[in-house]
Amino acid sequence: MKLKLNCQIGIYGGDFVIREATQADALALAELAIKMWPGNTVSELQSEFLDLISSDNSVCFIKYVGNKEVGFVQCQLRNDYVEGTDTSPVGYLEGIFIEKEYRHRGYAKDLLSKFEKWAKEKNCTEIASDCEIDNDISLEFHLSMGFEEVNRIICFRKDI
Repeated sequence: MKLKLNCQIGIYGGDFVIREATQADALALAELAIKMWPGNTVSELQSEFLDLISSDNSVCFIKYVGNKEVGFVQCQLRNDYVEGTDTSPVGYLEGIFIEKEYRHRGYAKDLLSKFEKWAKEKNCTEIASDCEIDNDISLEFHLSMGFEEVNRIICFRKDI
């Protein structure tokens, strides 16, 4: 996982804000991220967020309702080949999460819009993402947000 958490840029509206994350937000991000990536620990995720703060090629935005963190998006630039794309760099959606009780309110779409704006500012003309082959919720989200499916693969590994 790669991301950047730096300056505070907010989008305000009603009772919510979207803000670019800072180092001070690493624990809050980790506590949200563990719900999406449960194979980790909060401390591992927090450490990864802190380690990647200095990168100009990644960013995280946090969605607040009142003063409660309810979701985040983690994105980065990829300069290597990205399946189904024709340009470089490509803005890559690494993860997006909204707390269950705050879903279906357009909050993920708001976070995705922030990511798209950031990617355009980084000279991207395409964004991409992926999900596990059996993650129907993520597939439905991506398709509803205008992504098009470009490939399906099954990966293998073997101990030797």
